[in-house]
Amino acid sequence: MSLSSITSVEELDQALSRSPLVVVHFWATWCEPCKQMDVVLTQLAREQPHAAFCRVEAESHPDLAEKYEVSVVPFFVFFKNGALVDKLEGSDAPELVAKVAKHAGAAHATAPATAPLSLNQKIEALLNAHDVLLFMKGTRDEPRCGFSSRVVTSLKDTGLDFETFNILENPEIRQGLKEYSNWPTYPQLYAKATLIGGCDIIEELAAAGELKQTILDELNSKTDPAPKPTSTPAPVPAPTKESNLTARIESVIASSGVVLFMKGSPDAPRCGFSSKVVAALQETGLPFGHFDILSDEDVRQGIKAYSNWPTFPQLYVNKELVGGCDIILEMHASGELKPSIEEMLA
Repeated sequence: MSLSSITSVEELDQALSRSPLVVVHFWATWCEPCKQMDVVLTQLAREQPHAAFCRVEAESHPDLAEKYEVSVVPFFVFFKNGALVDKLEGSDAPELVAKVAKHAGAAHATAPATAPLSLNQKIEALLNAHDVLLFMKGTRDEPRCGFSSRVVTSLKDTGLDFETFNILENPEIRQGLKEYSNWPTYPQLYAKATLIGGCDIIEELAAAGELKQTILDELNSKTDPAPKPTSTPAPVPAPTKESNLTARIESVIASSGVVLFMKGSPDAPRCGFSSKVVAALQETGLPFGHFDILSDEDVRQGIKAYSNWPTFPQLYVNKELVGGCDIILEMHASGELKPSIEEMLA
């Protein structure tokens, strides 16, 4: 169960009328401890289906903050059967768990204290707590790296609401998210817990005027349940244009140990991102093949679906996607590009 947002006294009254226990978290966008407490609150929400767990942005709703005497964030208010019964100041996770257990009267609410969340559960709780979440270095107001700063600017230009998580303040999340997402660099943008991409993808979507719509499409998407299998085997489909295209793409990928799908050629790149990746690869001294996606519109569109990667360039090593511009450049800057390619080819 996700956390619901409260934006008015009326909405809070409705929540109080629907649930016997309501826990309200007053938070602020700039406060990193609030985001950590959201992880705990999201887990409690899953374990307490009969309780309601809500969030109020304190600075945006001063009427609610003043009514409940919120002077710091994070700040929690507990209601039982519509009546205010308790409050909690600060990011004290064990005390939050204890108070929920006390007012819910359910022993299993103490589970987070005795069975800590796994790293993946912490990450999933963060993702589920925010519709649009940017994992970055620094904060929205004070980015700590150029890539993060540029992505924040692109997101602000969309006019959409988004939250940020400062990975510099949580080494566990910083390292764990790389494995969780299979994406080794930051920033990382998620919408509805789905990875959109890093700096190069976000900037290319923004430059094409597609960033806002891409995020909205993800927010509005609904996953239909998969149909139940039947006992009748499905007939083998005849070859289609799509299957032939996949075969062509796989043939190109298999044509060389290292293949770069790019705009233009290494001698005449047709976009800045492709030019930068070519330069990085040439500095490794390793041979690589290339495919000009501007010369074949079918492959250009088809490989986006094949790789689940919406932008170019795309680098493949030993038939495996390594990533795009930001990943390649960061690996090159850290001295990891050449040894990583050699290891994948070995």
